[in-house]
Amino acid sequence: MATAAVSSTTTKTKKLTDQEITLQYNNMKSELQTIAQKVGELEQDAEEHKAVIDTLVPLSGDRKCFRLVGGVLVERTIKEVLPALNMNHDGIRNAMDTLLVQYKKKEEDFNTFQKEYNIRVVSR
Repeated sequence: MATAAVSSTTTKTKKLTDQEITLQYNNMKSELQTIAQKVGELEQDAEEHKAVIDTLVPLSGDRKCFRLVGGVLVERTIKEVLPALNMNHDGIRNAMDTLLVQYKKKEEDFNTFQKEYNIRVVSR
């Protein structure tokens, strides 16, 4: 058992080659960009939902409106649509918050990786 513990610690402290460091750096950077892009998309969706909610709130609940559900335009009343819109808006916000936490964690890992391997970005 002591042998297994020693070998696992040596693999953790094993230094990576320059090529492996570059590959891991690029992968981590790509993950950060992907998460940031997704957060941007969700932010835009949340703003669109909020604009629709703000438009519908002052109107009469019995007034008809149209909602796109699964690619099909359905006729509903405002009082039927508003709860679903609010729920979708909250879901988008929750997903955004989750992604932001994930982004911050990956960013910390990325910064730690940069410090560990003394990586500096050079402008050309």
